[in-house]
Amino acid sequence: MIASILWFQQTLQLGADQQLNLGEIWEAGGFMMWPLGAALGFGILIILWKLVDLQLKGSKNKSVLGEADEQIAAGDLDAALEVCSESDAPAGNVLHAGLSRYHEGTDRVTQAVENAGAIQVAGLEKGLVWLATLANVAPLLGFLGTVIGMIEAFAAIEIAGEVEATLVAGGIKVALITTATGLTIAIPINIFHNYFVTKVDRLVIDMEESAQRLIDAVHERAAG
Repeated sequence: MIASILWFQQTLQLGADQQLNLGEIWEAGGFMMWPLGAALGFGILIILWKLVDLQLKGSKNKSVLGEADEQIAAGDLDAALEVCSESDAPAGNVLHAGLSRYHEGTDRVTQAVENAGAIQVAGLEKGLVWLATLANVAPLLGFLGTVIGMIEAFAAIEIAGEVEATLVAGGIKVALITTATGLTIAIPINIFHNYFVTKVDRLVIDMEESAQRLIDAVHERAAG
C-alpha cells in the first residue's frame, strides 16, 4: 500500500518535468484529503491486525486439529475433548462443543458443532466488513473531492470572467487528485480484503472437515 502511494507521488506531474511531493499533493487535494487520510490509516491498522490475527489462529488451528483428529481416529473421544479443552483455537472451540455432548448422540453433537462454528466464523471474519467498506467508500470520497474541485474551478472561471487554459487545467488537476488518491487507497485495501476472505475460507474448510470426522466417529460409536 505504501509502495502504491509512492508510485502515485512519483508519477503525478505538475508540468513537463516538475513533480509534486507528498505534501503538495495533500495541500492541493483540499479538505477531502483528511477523510481519505483517515480511511488509509484505518485500513492499514485493520490489515496489520488481521495479518497477525489470522496467522496466529491458523497456527493454533493446525496444532489442535492434528492432535484432536489423531485421538478421534483412534476412537478416544475423551482424550480429544481434553486436547480441545486446553486450546483457545477456533477449531478447538468447535470440536470442544461437539465432544462435550458426544454422550447425547449424533444430533446433539451436530447441532452443537454448527452453533459453535457460526460463532467462530463470525470471529474470524471480524474486521473484514470494515475493509470492504473502506474499499467502497475511498473512491466515492475521491469522486466527491473531484466534484467539489470542479465546482471551485468553474467558480474561479466565473469570477475571472474569462477562460484561461492555465486556470482550467490547474483546477481540473487539483480536482482529480482526490480521485487518484481514493483509487490508490481502495485498490490495495480490496486486494487485502480478498486475501483475508480466502484465508478465512480455508480455516473454515479445515474446521468443517474435522467436525465431520467427529460426527462420523460419534455415529459409529452409537451404532456399536
